[in-house]
Amino acid sequence: MMRTAKKGFTLIELLIVVVIIGILAAIAIPKFASTKQKAYVASMKADLRNLVTIEEAYFSDQTTYATTTQLTTIGSYQTSKGNSVFNAGTLSATGWAATASNVYVPSTTTPSVCGIWIGSGTDSYPQDSIEGAPNCH
Repeated sequence: MMRTAKKGFTLIELLIVVVIIGILAAIAIPKFASTKQKAYVASMKADLRNLVTIEEAYFSDQTTYATTTQLTTIGSYQTSKGNSVFNAGTLSATGWAATASNVYVPSTTTPSVCGIWIGSGTDSYPQDSIEGAPNCH
């Protein structure tokens, strides 16, 4: 009587495939974690850039800058999900400053806060930052 060979994978072959998948996952997962952090920082920067545009439009109508609370109340400014943007330092007819943070970014992570300033609103920002450009630290 002749035996036919069974088709399929052996246990060893399956274990080797599982080990290879595990190694690939161990390499890929840390890459995704840093990508998530970069996305949160990008959303904070985008919210600050939008704030500059809205503040300048408000200034052209009112000849003064508004607080983020005023802009939110009149419906012209809304932040991305998880972001908090608020005015920091002096708010006047000659300048303003604001910071952005995200609830999903731990305060121990760098960067965890982004800021921006226009005109005289440089109270709490490093002197190496550029006016009108978000600076994260």
